[in-house]
Amino acid sequence: RPMLVAVAFVSLASVTAGAQTAGPLEEVVVTAQKREQSLMSVGLAVSVADETEIRDRRINTVTDISLFTPNAAVKEFIPGLMPIITIRGVGLNDFNAANNPATGVYIDEVSLSSLALLSSDFFDLAQMEVLKGPQGTVYGRNATAGALNVMTARPDFSGLSGRLSGGIGNYSSRELEGMINVPASDTLAFRFAGKLIRQDEGFWDNSLTGSDVGERDVAMGRAWATWRASDRTEVSLKLEAQTADSELGSPEFFGLLPTAGESDCPGSPGCSNLLGYSDTDGDPFRGAWSVDPGYEMDQTTTMLLIDHELSFATLRSVTAFIDFDRSYGSDVDASPARITDFINEDEVQQFSQEFRLEGGDANLVWQLGLFYSQDEILTTYAGELQDLLNTTTFSSADLEVETLSLFANGEYALSDTLTLIGGLRVSEEDRSNVGFTRDLVSSPPASFLTMAPFGTPPITLAGIDDEISDTSVDWRIGLNWQFSDDGMLFVSAAQGTKSGGFFTGVATLPEQLQPYDPEDLLALELGIKGQVNDLGLRYEASVFYYDYNDVQSYIRDNSGAIGTQRLGNISGAEIYGADFQVGWYPQSLDGFSATLGGGILDTELESFAGPEGTVPAGNELPDAPETSFSIDLRYRADLTGDHAVELALDSRYQADVFRDSLNDPLLQADSFTVTNARITWYAGASLEFSLWGKNLGDEEYVVQGVNQLAFGNGFRVYGPPRTYGLSVIKYFE
Repeated sequence: RPMLVAVAFVSLASVTAGAQTAGPLEEVVVTAQKREQSLMSVGLAVSVADETEIRDRRINTVTDISLFTPNAAVKEFIPGLMPIITIRGVGLNDFNAANNPATGVYIDEVSLSSLALLSSDFFDLAQMEVLKGPQGTVYGRNATAGALNVMTARPDFSGLSGRLSGGIGNYSSRELEGMINVPASDTLAFRFAGKLIRQDEGFWDNSLTGSDVGERDVAMGRAWATWRASDRTEVSLKLEAQTADSELGSPEFFGLLPTAGESDCPGSPGCSNLLGYSDTDGDPFRGAWSVDPGYEMDQTTTMLLIDHELSFATLRSVTAFIDFDRSYGSDVDASPARITDFINEDEVQQFSQEFRLEGGDANLVWQLGLFYSQDEILTTYAGELQDLLNTTTFSSADLEVETLSLFANGEYALSDTLTLIGGLRVSEEDRSNVGFTRDLVSSPPASFLTMAPFGTPPITLAGIDDEISDTSVDWRIGLNWQFSDDGMLFVSAAQGTKSGGFFTGVATLPEQLQPYDPEDLLALELGIKGQVNDLGLRYEASVFYYDYNDVQSYIRDNSGAIGTQRLGNISGAEIYGADFQVGWYPQSLDGFSATLGGGILDTELESFAGPEGTVPAGNELPDAPETSFSIDLRYRADLTGDHAVELALDSRYQADVFRDSLNDPLLQADSFTVTNARITWYAGASLEFSLWGKNLGDEEYVVQGVNQLAFGNGFRVYGPPRTYGLSVIKYFE
């Protein structure tokens, strides 16, 4: 099969090599390899959304990258919290702030080390790029699945400009966003941007309190300053802040025990938990939840970027500090009882420093670098378990992480059409954790968790004070064949590593807090990309094989007094797959464009130890659908004068998928299709009116689930329902 695919790729190359006679399509410039290049010259599978697409399609959070990226999926453990990115079946099924994402997320070249940092909103962006496959040599460890490269808009010296936009939508939502770019002189420029989000009505209804859940109140601001200190030196400073006083969404309950109205148990909302509660309303956005849904978050980011031209190369320094804290409640039993309710608090302080030296000539382009980071993460869980276990608990984890890495990358022209790619990164990471879970024995007559009588001092159920250290070597080697002016075949082999770490959730045995090992992934990929200008086509396609070792997987552990979800390692997995993206911009139909994308996956885990014995080999990786497809259609018609109207429709399909490595049928999510649309009227060059809608079919689809039948219940998280609204944008020059 791989040979047939290779033959097909070479055949396509030979056909397209001589077919390009019309004017070229507009060039797409990316910074996927931390330098500006044409998308057509980068030997990687890269999906791109520019400033206009980000704004038009309302790409506002990490969860929206699946709108423009084939073979990518994003889910949330709690609606509005902790997005988990999976690319080509490689992701992370964890929810702890102390963990790192498997997809490296970079904002203005700064890595986000904690999952907690991924929940912020985006605004005033210049471009987003999703790179597929291990990206450790350029982006560092914890990029085994790929990398999300987000670039905010920076100061422009060309002139004074601004933008003001506002919008309203259902669920009593309003948005206001503004930007102003100010070139103060030939050597100094500023850009200021901000955004306010207010939603007074949530998607969810709590029958216990009679109120809706999911209100949002978010404020964001950013200031960029760029100073051209000399002909050789440029300095940029970014200050950014976000704050939220909002509410998180809530999951749908399912139960263990049959009831008078439901006998197909466990797994149905109509089944009851151990206290007799069941959910019979048939609405996944309606339930009876006992936890205050309040979500408070504050984050500040300071970044200093310095570029200095040496006689032989450019030296770049990227320095950043992030200070983040938040608190929220999670109703893990999804019921009106306090069975497994938690109040969570996370604090993250991240410092990072990168130096890069970049140079080259017509034959060799090279990059040398050093990266250092220090992270401090404090996460706590205050457990309210009174209604089943007659007690409360408190869990804490205090982590410190220090990372140092050296890296080198190069591209050497073997001939006019062949380029050899190579990269290497060596990283050393030290990680420590002081953590525990304690039964507070807080209710008379006794804690049913430890059977200790009321008045007993807190009992430590599990504790750890440990350090781990490991060294990783990530590498990439590849060959690019420019078979025509507008077409390229690329082949590569790469290895990426994701750090080991500590599980920092609730535990009842010390063994549940022991560190898990690093995982590594060897990727082999064959791809083609190019343009057929006379047909108005731009295309990209890849086939790949992944050998995935020591897979970090989130599994159920019933070894303690309380069954828990924790992170561990599975010996390995294999992934075969393919993805493609084709854009059509026909010259004969001015204003029309169509983009089609798709992905195919075949994943298989090796055998591993489960809560009820050995799970045989053959399970699918979580969040890895066998097929997924997307289409984006747009047509812009010019009216009288400088007025125009644009119609846009996009749709995304995903096949059914398991949400855990155990392939629990109760957590299997059915296939779904989500369709969005918008109509935009351009009233001259400086004014836009848009009517938009998302999930127009009001599709009910599951993005995550947790099985806690040891407590008689579980829950499922659903994607957002239908939303729609009207927005207005005014540009100023």
